[in-house]
Amino acid sequence: MTTKQKMLEVRDLEVYYGAIHAIKGVSFDVDEGEIVTLIGANGAGKTTILHAVSGLLRPKGGSIEFCGENLLATKPHLIPGLGLSQVPEGRRVFSRMTVRENLEMGAYARKEGVIREDMDKVYAMLPRLKERRRQMAGTLSGGEQQMLAIGRALMAKPRMLLLDEPSMGLSPLLVREIFKIIREINQTGVTVLLVEQNAKMALELASRAYVLETGKVAMQGVAADLADNAEVKKAYLGG
Repeated sequence: MTTKQKMLEVRDLEVYYGAIHAIKGVSFDVDEGEIVTLIGANGAGKTTILHAVSGLLRPKGGSIEFCGENLLATKPHLIPGLGLSQVPEGRRVFSRMTVRENLEMGAYARKEGVIREDMDKVYAMLPRLKERRRQMAGTLSGGEQQMLAIGRALMAKPRMLLLDEPSMGLSPLLVREIFKIIREINQTGVTVLLVEQNAKMALELASRAYVLETGKVAMQGVAADLADNAEVKKAYLGG
């Protein structure tokens, strides 16, 4: 039996916004090849944790290691070069740049000059982006912008993808399409850490899950088991 390698290890994370204690001793792991989801209500701390992992926020305490590297000792602009790439909440595409130019921006930290092959892979996975490659990103639909944000992150050739609320503002049909894309990305070997308010979809997609409540881990375990948990059903699944 092959032992899974721990890719991301977060221990005793403490984050403050001024006097507000947002994250209170959170610990979790993501193993290589997994899809792990963080679920919880608005304000539970999900996005704050992603921002701490990606270097956008500096914690007051705890540790974050990615593939053995101490992320808290790594300058934020160097973190993507380690193989960690984030798809931000709200897409945040470069609206006055074309689809192709947005994808090129995703590869800005890479040292090698040739990115054509990787762009072709993104186009193969997300053919709508190829159709609209000369179109200004700001004129795309919400679902297309979400695909572009994912494609841009993939251009960094990540080992792990951080996804922040990818279903936000999308129709149920587009949500299913986006989650199908996330599964396909994972099947190519990219590990996924997913923050998602659509708990039902997230628990169907992920192998493991952590439930956050007011900055703490309230529950954790196999995603399918949590989906059957009475407390989780009542609080997050409408059951």
